[in-house]
Amino acid sequence: MKKFLLGTVGLLALGLAAPASAADLAARPYTKAPPIVTAPFYDWSGFYIGLNGGGGWSHKCWDLTNVTGIPVSPSVAEGCHNATGGLVGGQIGYRWMSGPVVFGLEAQGDWADLKGSNPSSLAALTPLLTNQTKIDAIGLFTGQVGYAWNNVLWYLKGGGAVTHDKYTGFLTGAGIVLDQASETRWGGTVGTGVEFGFAPNWSVGVEYDHLFMGNRSITFPTTVFVGSRVDSIKQDVDMATVRVNYRFGGPVVARY
Repeated sequence: MKKFLLGTVGLLALGLAAPASAADLAARPYTKAPPIVTAPFYDWSGFYIGLNGGGGWSHKCWDLTNVTGIPVSPSVAEGCHNATGGLVGGQIGYRWMSGPVVFGLEAQGDWADLKGSNPSSLAALTPLLTNQTKIDAIGLFTGQVGYAWNNVLWYLKGGGAVTHDKYTGFLTGAGIVLDQASETRWGGTVGTGVEFGFAPNWSVGVEYDHLFMGNRSITFPTTVFVGSRVDSIKQDVDMATVRVNYRFGGPVVARY
């Protein structure tokens, strides 16, 4: 009986001690689950500056409309040629984003050496006269709209264009200059490009632009060799360039 009483007392003591021991244990600390981070996205917004280089080609057609003050009607075609060559320059612009849609404004200037010539098709002058064209500068002032797939941007652009042209008539085969003229011509442009961001603030891309430069009447003054003439010269220009840009903006940003 005595052993039974001692056993009962021991069990009761253990039962009373167990809740007290559990109460003495520290509560498990609460930790907030970490946010789920998806893949980072490339930020195209901000000012940028860059360099470009490539090639261009311009189709020129000459029509004689006046000789020494006497109108030529209808005009007489002197022929067409392609002025081709290289170009190099730079661009500066600003872009901003609305979701994956990218908007921008840009100014671009290039030194160019697009040159071509053809013998005049006038029966009275052939083969005495060769007409030569040279474009030595090109400028573009455009707006952009594009779509970004993270660090890949495809865009369209459009706006104004300006070229500086030099025209020369020289004696075929001899290289003697007969007459010269120059002009600054304004027109329009459309283009498209793809740009790849290879570092937080650096990108490289390719771009194609077409310039609509229209018709202009160019007056060649009287020289010691020939009298004055006026030619209506039509031109358009195509450009293909590789571009490298540095953007003054923020780094790649993580989405939560």
